[in-house]
Amino acid sequence: MSTPWEGDPLPVADGGETWRWLRAHLRERRGAVAVTLLVGVLGATASVIPAYVMGILVDRVREQSGTTVIVAVAVAIALSALVGGAATGLTSYLVARLGGQILAVLRERTVARALTLPLTRLERAGRGDLLSRVSADAAEVTKAVSDVVPGVIASVLLGTLSLAAMVGLDWRLGLAGAVSVPLYTLALRWYLPRAAPYYARQRAAVARSSQRLVESMQGVRTVHAYRLEKGHLRAIETASHDSKEVSVGVLDLFTRFVGRVNRAEFCGLTTILVAGFLLVRADAVTVGEAAAAAVLFHRLFNPIGMLLFVFDEVQAAGASLARLVGVVHLESEPEPEGGPAPADASLDLADVRFSYDGSAEVLHGVTLRVPAGARVALVGSTGAGKSTLAAVAAGSLRPTGGSVLIGGVPPSSLSTARLRGHVAIITQETHVFAGPLVEDLRLARPGATAEQVASALETVGALPWALALPEGLDTVVGEGGHEVSPAQAQQLALARLVLADPAVAVLDEATAEAGSMGARLLEDSAAAATRGRTTLVVAHRLTQAVSADRVVVLEHGRIVEEGPHERLIAAGGRYARLWEAWESR
Repeated sequence: MSTPWEGDPLPVADGGETWRWLRAHLRERRGAVAVTLLVGVLGATASVIPAYVMGILVDRVREQSGTTVIVAVAVAIALSALVGGAATGLTSYLVARLGGQILAVLRERTVARALTLPLTRLERAGRGDLLSRVSADAAEVTKAVSDVVPGVIASVLLGTLSLAAMVGLDWRLGLAGAVSVPLYTLALRWYLPRAAPYYARQRAAVARSSQRLVESMQGVRTVHAYRLEKGHLRAIETASHDSKEVSVGVLDLFTRFVGRVNRAEFCGLTTILVAGFLLVRADAVTVGEAAAAAVLFHRLFNPIGMLLFVFDEVQAAGASLARLVGVVHLESEPEPEGGPAPADASLDLADVRFSYDGSAEVLHGVTLRVPAGARVALVGSTGAGKSTLAAVAAGSLRPTGGSVLIGGVPPSSLSTARLRGHVAIITQETHVFAGPLVEDLRLARPGATAEQVASALETVGALPWALALPEGLDTVVGEGGHEVSPAQAQQLALARLVLADPAVAVLDEATAEAGSMGARLLEDSAAAATRGRTTLVVAHRLTQAVSADRVVVLEHGRIVEEGPHERLIAAGGRYARLWEAWESR
């Protein structure tokens, strides 16, 4: 394995593109937006009333009015508190519901686009980049929608109505309160240009850290085989350190921003108190009106403080949203229309070359023909290029040189649906989808009957243990359900292959995770699932090569030997040495 590589990250949407996407989805739900804002205004109005009537109470007390006014004010405050609390709670629910609907669309489209990304593009970006977007970034936006956005909307409405109420008391009191606006504006103008790049760098640093972990864990056998542990540990430590440094920088920036905001609050409240004092002395306003203005301005501290103290979360969510929208808007290659279908199940590779990064080649002029119905095993040491060759042969990776034909047709001329219907790949990284076992298998053929599902399980030898599950084929498996062993998970993958019924099957070390106990069983399952199909096997266990029609030995991206198992053993070459080492292990 080479030195960890920076890669070519997936694109990030700019601010305008992100806002246009969000605005379009808000426009589609304009009715829900209008109701949410209406309820929010009601809640904010009810929250302003107590401060306003408190001013009336002050004046009535100074006039030595009776208790009737005091009771009326108390009732008004109590009712406004009840209405305000109910409206604020309903606003939070409506905002979270609306945001959840939009976020669900974003998640679905992000995952849908991610699933159709060309493997070469994914490899260039690094799987950690995509993984961090659909996990960490989606979680960041989800948290903001449920915890932050409702409070932000309530704070904006409350702040706006509080300022309007101050102007309603006396325009001069409103003007005094407006003195703080330039100070808040200066604080924001200082903070915003610095914050956005910081948060973008923070999300990118998290993605790089994830990439380092993913590539090291997925290639752990190669790392051990080539003794690259120290290099990968250093790369992980460096990425983690960079992520930490960026996060500390974000916190330092926000702390300095808060100091500027506090100065704006101090100046604003002081100006209100001084103006109120002077206006009362001039009999321009009452003591109650001046007191109400001061209370209203002081109450602005909460919404403004809330806005500012969650601004870092809003910025982080905005950066995450831009990364998700960047995936959604990633241009896809046009799907081929029409064109000839594969004539048969043969595979033809001529002088194939391939490079992940555009410079270092992984395959060097490989020529290979697999006749229809033949079974060919690819063997070689770790890093020889077996998996890459299998992916190129299956059309998942596009060669950087040479040609690939599937049934006499280039994979690039086939639509994704036609290609996947003709060629199927099973790797050792199998996944059991959460849900009933029968539905997990029907992913390969949505219309499959219960009998067809059972037949596929029987073909790969999995029917007995599947029927023995607590609820048979309706047992919930996957995350949160019944746990299946690695060997059973591989059998389920092979059963999906049987249901999909492709003409060509590529098994990329599909029995590697079984362990010695289940290896023979899985090899029998794989043989049954691929019977009658053109099969390309990336052999982790050399016993898989024995039953192959032809064995192809790869080293450093080149074919060094090929032929039947017995003939290669007799030749005493590279394959014979690998077999001897396997037999004596």
